[in-house]
Amino acid sequence: MVSLHALAVPVVGSLVVLALLLVPVGVGFLLLPPAARALRGLSDRARARADRWTGVRIGPPEPLPVDRALNARKRSGAIIADEGFWRDLAWAWLEPVAGGLLVAVPLALVEYGVFGALVQPFIWQLLDDGNWYAFVPVHSTATMGAALVLGLVFLAAGLLAAPATLRLHTRMSRPLLSAPRRIQLARRVERLTDTRTRALDAQAAELRRIERDLHDGAQARLVALGMTLDRATRLLETDPAAARELLLDVRRTSEGALQDLRDLVHGIHPPVLADRGLGDAVRSLALDSFLDVHVETRLPDRLPAPVESATYFAVSEALANAAKHSGARAVGIALTHENGLLRATVTDDGHGGADPARGTGLAGVRQRLDTFDGTLDLHSPQGGPTTVTMEIPCALSSPKTSSS
Repeated sequence: MVSLHALAVPVVGSLVVLALLLVPVGVGFLLLPPAARALRGLSDRARARADRWTGVRIGPPEPLPVDRALNARKRSGAIIADEGFWRDLAWAWLEPVAGGLLVAVPLALVEYGVFGALVQPFIWQLLDDGNWYAFVPVHSTATMGAALVLGLVFLAAGLLAAPATLRLHTRMSRPLLSAPRRIQLARRVERLTDTRTRALDAQAAELRRIERDLHDGAQARLVALGMTLDRATRLLETDPAAARELLLDVRRTSEGALQDLRDLVHGIHPPVLADRGLGDAVRSLALDSFLDVHVETRLPDRLPAPVESATYFAVSEALANAAKHSGARAVGIALTHENGLLRATVTDDGHGGADPARGTGLAGVRQRLDTFDGTLDLHSPQGGPTTVTMEIPCALSSPKTSSS
């Protein structure tokens, strides 16, 4: 499949060039749209393959014009004016050369290693005395053994070089496969505008929740407390014993109201998070969980309070999902900050198969992180384990350190 794709790239690229050359005589207007779409399909597959093989996600350019209301001349003109089309064409001409040279190195090492380790041991006696393998003259059992070892070295070198070659190939192809800079900036602005709108909506919903909780919880208790105090005041002289019972009831009501306020404040911003930072706040979550939770932190300084809060509640949601949905017994949480990037990883030993579309709360976590231009990556194969990786770009806030 890969070889067919490699063959199709220069063929389709040549068809696109032919269509461009035929534009002045009119035939190119008919050939260019389907050829450009075929080229875009190949570049889309290359982007998907880069993501699958190297984990590098390359944002595609804007879709090619496909308005059927336009005639062939106008559709071809729109394609020619599209910067992404020219990037695809440049990639189609450079890919066979750059990709072929890069692939040739590990492939040659593997093939030569296979010959030395698996083929030559059986045929070396049939060859003449001038038989050499690399720099080893193969004319005896001892030299054949040395050639076999060398073949294994070549084979291992080729296999080890393959992943690095793939990453280098992706790095070379990325400038042409990615969207133009202005398109990337426009998408970023659109994304940030969308996340800002959702953040404002979430903030308004949170304020309504706080108002409702205050009204239904602490406010109701305080109103009842005032009414009870009023009754106790009237009974002080006529029935001191009844007044004493009412005052005890007032005490219990005030304790309940205080607990409601504490719970409300904890839901907004846990005190341990404000006092001791993200690392200790996550450890507090681990202590409250019935799972076996191991927390590892490498946070040299305090982070901005909004980032700490978002990360805390994101980790809390991931831990709750592990407890409710995964059947896990142990969870590992890692918090690190390197090169201006905060990374929180939650890994459980459950049965896997987590899907954000099934309402596990991960969609809400992703929206929370989007506000800070953060990302959430979920890896949850059937049978487990499940790993949730959350990343937020941020700078350190203060010289205070979190305990490890």
